[in-house]
Amino acid sequence: MKGPGLDDSLQLEVHDLEVQVLTGIYSEETHLPQPLRISLTVDLDCPPHFAPDTPLGASKNYLDLKHAATRALPEGVHFTLIEGVADHIAETLLLQDRRVRRVAVKIVKLAIAEQGESIGITLVRHRR
Repeated sequence: MKGPGLDDSLQLEVHDLEVQVLTGIYSEETHLPQPLRISLTVDLDCPPHFAPDTPLGASKNYLDLKHAATRALPEGVHFTLIEGVADHIAETLLLQDRRVRRVAVKIVKLAIAEQGESIGITLVRHRR
């Protein structure tokens, strides 16, 4: 069914957070945290209009995204794959707010870049 506003969307974005995370499968990776560059794009239910005095509750605080990729990662837990890190972040955001429809988590492994290239993954989760 189509109608006014049904195709509207709101994407919140936080990009290029550098986070130290215990991750990796090789012996040289498993004892020390690795630097990861994490970027998030979150699709939210979109209200029909944002007036100049619309309160924050009509959207989502960007710091919630940042915290999901930093403080919400369990300290001392080793993630074998960066896919596990991305999944943890996505699930945190989906559980945090029912208005979240889709989460895309991009992770670049900074330690393996030799000439500034970006090597990593993007995981996309949708609310089911």
